[in-house]
Amino acid sequence: MNQPTIWHNPRCSKSRETLALLEDQGFTPAIVKYLESTPTADEIRDTLTLLGITATDLIRKGESLYKDLGLANASEADLVKAMATHPILIERPVVFHNGKVSLGRPPKSVLSIL
Repeated sequence: MNQPTIWHNPRCSKSRETLALLEDQGFTPAIVKYLESTPTADEIRDTLTLLGITATDLIRKGESLYKDLGLANASEADLVKAMATHPILIERPVVFHNGKVSLGRPPKSVLSIL
């Protein structure tokens, strides 16, 4: 069975719930602690394309860093660059499986790609 990959933050309850859901479904996902192993700008752009969303939809607007960096009116390119530089700004978790991607918000949404 092909295993999914999860961009995971163990301190995030939604990320932990999504990981547990994947495991409950019989998967042993590859865990990428994206705060330690930061996705590149190209990986973020590819993820956005697969998700069919914009950088504005993937960035965590509630993070104080978002406000500190003045990203409210930033371009898509600047938002991607900010997420690649400051991965705490990436909404989590993101699950990849068989060429598809899902944002685990809510966690059950990832079931659609398994």
